[in-house]
Amino acid sequence: MLILVPPSETKAFPAGTAPVDLGSLVLPELRPARAGLLRALARLARGRAPAALEALGLSEGQAGELAHNRELSSAPAGEAAQVYSGVLYDALDLPALHHRGVTTDHVLIFSALWGVLRPADRIPHYRCSAGVKLPAVGSVSAAWRKALRAPLTAHVGDQLVVDLRSGAYAGLWVPGANAVTVRVLHEREADGVIRRAVVSHFNKATKGRLTRALLESGQQPRKPDELADLVRALGYLVEPGPRASSPDAPTALDIVVRELLQN
Repeated sequence: MLILVPPSETKAFPAGTAPVDLGSLVLPELRPARAGLLRALARLARGRAPAALEALGLSEGQAGELAHNRELSSAPAGEAAQVYSGVLYDALDLPALHHRGVTTDHVLIFSALWGVLRPADRIPHYRCSAGVKLPAVGSVSAAWRKALRAPLTAHVGDQLVVDLRSGAYAGLWVPGANAVTVRVLHEREADGVIRRAVVSHFNKATKGRLTRALLESGQQPRKPDELADLVRALGYLVEPGPRASSPDAPTALDIVVRELLQN
């Protein structure tokens, strides 16, 4: 089983450590693509600030991010598990799992700059989202769709894929039929009517907690129905999601959440 998660917009700043070693990251055959995007992002950050901010979708108040992007090759790097933060990663708490000896190698983090990462892969603080277009490169999403197709498909093989990525990152690589996509629906009652909706905080927190629970279980389901049974056994309310558009499409599951319990 491989669990695919998105990156986070908020990131920590590693300090006092060696810079990124592209050859050490998962799928080292992606090194040329990573190096090209790294150079293009740094080049953009060294150009005119207004144009760079616009290209990266940043405000003037976030101009400090350009300075970090200029020094990506020499900046201190830390484990992705500690660099990425935010609601999903707070709920997942990869460092705590590692400290307890829980294997986290089944998690792949998707990134607009690095393609995919293992939690233990070392990266610097950076700013680049999946919607960015870089000079001489174009759309980073399009670049990764091409670069990831063959090596990641070979890496996944016949393993079950649990796809928890957000829409922008789901497009970087598309799994086959032996995969499950998860939608989190927040259920609440208003004026006597039960309503369900996708709410960002519930979605991210639940996906982080689900990933943590799957890793802690030590189980390795091989098919979508086995995963659904495991998720139910872990205490989640699981329902079939929207029907697949084709026989080769992933199975969709809905997780219904009424409140976020503290655990």
